[in-house]
Amino acid sequence: MGKVRIGVVAPASSMDRSIAERVAALAAEHGGVELVFHPQCFESWGHFAGTDQARADAFVEIANDPGFDAVWFGRGGYGSCRMAPLALDRLSPSAKDKSYLGYSDMGSLLAGLFGKGFERVAHGPMPADINRGGGAAAVARALAFLADGAESALERTVRGGTPSVAFNITILCHLMGTALQPDLTGHVLMLEEVSEHLYRIDRSLCQLTSVPALRRVAGIMLGRCGDIPPNQPEFGQSEEEVARHWCAVSGIPYLGRADIGHDADNKVVPFGSWPWVV
Repeated sequence: MGKVRIGVVAPASSMDRSIAERVAALAAEHGGVELVFHPQCFESWGHFAGTDQARADAFVEIANDPGFDAVWFGRGGYGSCRMAPLALDRLSPSAKDKSYLGYSDMGSLLAGLFGKGFERVAHGPMPADINRGGGAAAVARALAFLADGAESALERTVRGGTPSVAFNITILCHLMGTALQPDLTGHVLMLEEVSEHLYRIDRSLCQLTSVPALRRVAGIMLGRCGDIPPNQPEFGQSEEEVARHWCAVSGIPYLGRADIGHDADNKVVPFGSWPWVV
């Protein structure tokens, strides 16, 4: 079998070239992987890695190229919801043969792809995670998943037979009522958050669990909620107590904790049922 070619694009914020160099070195150690960073990753247009059109064009270029086996999103930030409408309708049948991996702001694109019937979409580490403490392990986990489908990279519960998905709480809230909102009926919904006050997490889960379409999920699992700012006055409930509360109010089963989050321990969650049919 030849090398697995992975194309990296940045649909939101720009990447530093030093990240690409460090991740490319790890990929070379993995063996059997050819990592290609699209030049768009390093462009800058205000907050974004190039204009909306430039980011969309780069994504479509890599996704439609039959010479690539996977699309890896370089980092989060903000911006994928702006370019997704410019890209998703331009994807060719070749794009459906690839795996797609990212998280955080990339949830907008993952949702859009999943909603269009793409069957190899996953929430998991990105190249920019190399900058986290222990980030090399996160990058290696992602490479093992993209190159080999390594089950050691997966969140522990995804092999249970029930289809799963994973999103950042705030990103999924912002997708509700848009064309990117996916049908998650019958899926275990894993949710994580970072840098949000507990009252904001509470408000977001109130919204999500009130959406009729989301009440058709098989259940909710709560990932890690990191870097929660202090609340004045003290909020009085933990993030898990908040999640349990809104699950009880909505009738959605609460299924415990998920091993995902904005950290180096973030595990891969393939959308749908695993293993994928390749």
